[in-house]
Amino acid sequence: MGQQGLLRAGILPCDNVDICFKRYYRHCQNPKVVSSSFATGPRQHDGTFYEFRTYTVKPDKMKSFLELTSKNIQLRTAHSKMIGYWTMELGGLNKVFHIWKYDSFAERTAVRTALTKDQEWQEKYMSQMLPLLVKQENEITYLVPWCELGSPPKDGVYELVTFQMKPGGPAVWGQSFRGAINAHIKTGYTKLIGVFHTEYGLLNRVHALWWNEDPDSRAAGRHYAHEDPRVVAAVRESVQFLESQQNWLLLPTTFSPLK
Repeated sequence: MGQQGLLRAGILPCDNVDICFKRYYRHCQNPKVVSSSFATGPRQHDGTFYEFRTYTVKPDKMKSFLELTSKNIQLRTAHSKMIGYWTMELGGLNKVFHIWKYDSFAERTAVRTALTKDQEWQEKYMSQMLPLLVKQENEITYLVPWCELGSPPKDGVYELVTFQMKPGGPAVWGQSFRGAINAHIKTGYTKLIGVFHTEYGLLNRVHALWWNEDPDSRAAGRHYAHEDPRVVAAVRESVQFLESQQNWLLLPTTFSPLK
């Protein structure tokens, strides 16, 4: 493809065709050389990722689903690490949400293969669980580079806030988004558990998982934060990159590691 064709196709990211074509040609000759002009955010050095799973349960089967899962979840956690398992209390009905940790895609493939061959898991759980569901959804996410997975100070409730950001990746909105998150942390009314960006699923999506002592303390803290000039300024800066936002109040199950 010629220079003008590459430009029209959007492969060359700038109007100076000669400069961009030289960069593109050099990249093709040596794929290990990556120009920063093509980057959308910090490089992901850690292969660890987190699978988000959301199951919609038949309205009259939630009790049966939770009892079955509580009884047999040890068969699943024998294969890989579960971070947390919650029911949705507000923002979505008849749903459960759970997070699983993997060190690599090879590990996930091996785990999924082992589960299909685990006769006890298939007979005691899967065969009885699937008829209780309406649908299953999943996403693959990474922790953002500036965040480590946290732990709660005690039992409480969780809020999952999902932000759909404008296209362009963290190179466009990352700094402003981090500023808004840090502003909320500094208020002290809530504890950040993790900030995740989607690798598979809807792209430019970021999930922030927060812990609160209870729904009322969360509500009071939010009212206070909305009057904090630091939060107001940070949110005004980041909202220009936001397309939509959705919140869920999550209640940890009895078998959830995160309580």
